[in-house]
Amino acid sequence: MTENTTTESSDSKLTEDTQAAAFSPWRVLPLVILFGGLIAAFSLDLNYFLSFESLQENRSAIMEWKRENYTISTFAYAMAYGLATAISLPGAIWLTIAGGFMFGTFKGGLLVLFGATVGAVIIFLAARYAFADFFHAKCGKMIQKMEAGFQENAFSYLLVLRLVPLFPFWLVNIVPAFLGVSVRTYVITTFLGIIPGTFVYASLGNGLGHIIDQGGMPDLTAIWNPEIIIPLLGLALLALIPVVYRKLKKSD
Repeated sequence: MTENTTTESSDSKLTEDTQAAAFSPWRVLPLVILFGGLIAAFSLDLNYFLSFESLQENRSAIMEWKRENYTISTFAYAMAYGLATAISLPGAIWLTIAGGFMFGTFKGGLLVLFGATVGAVIIFLAARYAFADFFHAKCGKMIQKMEAGFQENAFSYLLVLRLVPLFPFWLVNIVPAFLGVSVRTYVITTFLGIIPGTFVYASLGNGLGHIIDQGGMPDLTAIWNPEIIIPLLGLALLALIPVVYRKLKKSD
């Protein structure tokens, strides 16, 4: 009787693992839709609008439309930013600069924070829903060990990755989906971590009119200036203090 029970339990677990590893087209559908949106954006040449040339050429039209449709333009901008983030459309820096140009540093920055966070959560959830179980079943103990180490300090690690732009934004949006990071941790670290960079580029956008009048171009490397990157590195080190503390406590 005991052997039968054990066998049934083992068979049940194998069935669950097989189901987890099984590929389901329905689970991939959200990612397919987002990828289709990216393809459509390139097909319609929408990525051109995320450039200095586009902002320069359409400067007057953009500001006039904003003045005549202020409320609509506010919601439209936030939604456009969220969608661009969700489909991982390149050129987010220029979209951030456009926010500062249209709405000023503070409001433009807030709209970026909202849109970017919502868009990042969308792609995070889509990736987790599509491949997390499949990924875990295929990678087995290796990913489980990595996941355990990451989850223990998920808040600190993610905050550092957001504060210091060492990796592409779209990559940091997706990878945590496979490491069991909670939605709450992901949302908080995304929102807090992108604040410095967001306001740096929104501030550049706020002065874009003057830059264009002077025949110049915004300095996209501004975030790497010592007066900006050094405080960011300081914040990143502070975020890592809990990680160091846990390591030292374990070694005692």
